[in-house]
Amino acid sequence: MDMHTVVVGTSGTTADDVIAVARGTARIEISEAALDAISAARRVIDDLAAKPEPVYGVSTGFGALAVRHISPELRAQLQRNIVRSHAAGMGARVEREVVRALMFLRLKTLASGRTGVRPVVVETMAALLNAGITPVVHEYGSLGCSGDLAPLSHCALALMGEGEAEGPDRTVRPAAELLAEHGIEPVELREKEGLALLNGTDGMLGMLIMACADLARLFTVADVTAALSLEALLGTDRVLAPELHAIRPHPGQAASAANMLRVLAGSGLTGHHQDDAPRVQDAYSIRCAPQVAGAGRDTLAHARLVAERELASAVDNPVVLPDGRVESNGNFHGAPVAYVLDFLAIAAADLASIAERRTDRLLDKNRSHGLPPFLAGDPGVDSGLMIAQYTQAALVSEMKRLAVPASVDSIPSSAMQEDHVSMGWSAARKLRTAVDSLARVLAVELVAATRGIELRQGLEPAPASRAVLTAVRRAGVEGPGADRYLAPDLAAADAFVRSGELIEAVESVTGSLD
Repeated sequence: MDMHTVVVGTSGTTADDVIAVARGTARIEISEAALDAISAARRVIDDLAAKPEPVYGVSTGFGALAVRHISPELRAQLQRNIVRSHAAGMGARVEREVVRALMFLRLKTLASGRTGVRPVVVETMAALLNAGITPVVHEYGSLGCSGDLAPLSHCALALMGEGEAEGPDRTVRPAAELLAEHGIEPVELREKEGLALLNGTDGMLGMLIMACADLARLFTVADVTAALSLEALLGTDRVLAPELHAIRPHPGQAASAANMLRVLAGSGLTGHHQDDAPRVQDAYSIRCAPQVAGAGRDTLAHARLVAERELASAVDNPVVLPDGRVESNGNFHGAPVAYVLDFLAIAAADLASIAERRTDRLLDKNRSHGLPPFLAGDPGVDSGLMIAQYTQAALVSEMKRLAVPASVDSIPSSAMQEDHVSMGWSAARKLRTAVDSLARVLAVELVAATRGIELRQGLEPAPASRAVLTAVRRAGVEGPGADRYLAPDLAAADAFVRSGELIEAVESVTGSLD
């Protein structure tokens, strides 16, 4: 990704900017308007801190300990302590892109002028991101309520020059060393600032945004692989006619059907369902492909709407309102994000499931309409793609387990003060695995469908299909023939799907797909 600058103002950010920072090399600047708003909100906090009345997060403890009024000489220690004590994550390290997204989204809220931190806190967080310093964050520690607490705390710890972080060379070292090498002064937190650094849905939102981007590509891939399977099985494309989808006007369904129809334009393999073994209808996995993929597309559209609203939000507790009031609230609850994370895991699992059924049909001589068993070169001597389908089935089975919603669970915490939590972080973590697995499942279907098409001697595939065959063979996925070491072919197909080359090959013939 090319270097460019993302300017953060008071009104949120965009999904594209999140991805540019998380996965790319975009630099961050804080707008002057944002710095002014941050300073104005800080003045409100300073005024409250000077008063004898206790204010949550400013001059009190946190969670179930909010009943204690904290004297001024202990407040800096209070803010340090909340970060240190909450940096209690365990398990494997979270991916660099997730941590960068999480930090950038917290920075976005801090820049809103609603949290009461000083400008130096926001500027230091931007400096860490720009320097390529990524705090070590662990897999477990968020219940998706009161913010992604442990993950954000590990990031805040690095701002203080404590804990561990990964440098731009991807080596993990003490955060203090990395900050010193890049000329970044550790932040000494003051009233409200430790709390403001921890109280957001930023980790789950960042993972949602990246999953939406990945799934948008994979839904298009699924339309292509479904079309290729239809061709290889000598199916009919009449079920893709736009007038059929107009009478059930789900936009995702119409888009998927249109994509498949464009891939199949000019095919010499479609329409043979009335030949030697006549079929009135194709199997559901072929005929209903647009309905299933389309429902996933519409679920994705809803998830993106939720993400857009979150990107425009300032999530903290308490918050500084435009009229100067400082109010406690429950906006840190992750339910809106958690639900759509779970919805997407369900959609991904179902899309993988129907793709696996198409693959299995291609390999079964009793249902493949003339293809050799398992698409093998010499069935019996060769096993063909038999075990590739096993791998695909194993992935689908796991995806079905991952589709069990996390957001229906809640474990009370903080001495029952935080008695209903979203589990949104957990929903996001399992969705990342599901998205990764979906790419592999579609890669296996691609291998089977392209091999099936090539085995239809004497019948000419659609021009778009021919472009895919050429591109996928050039990418290192071999065609029909004797058994060989298959894992490299599957890995090459997986890379081909993830890189966007599959879609590029199709669009070189069809123009842009939906």
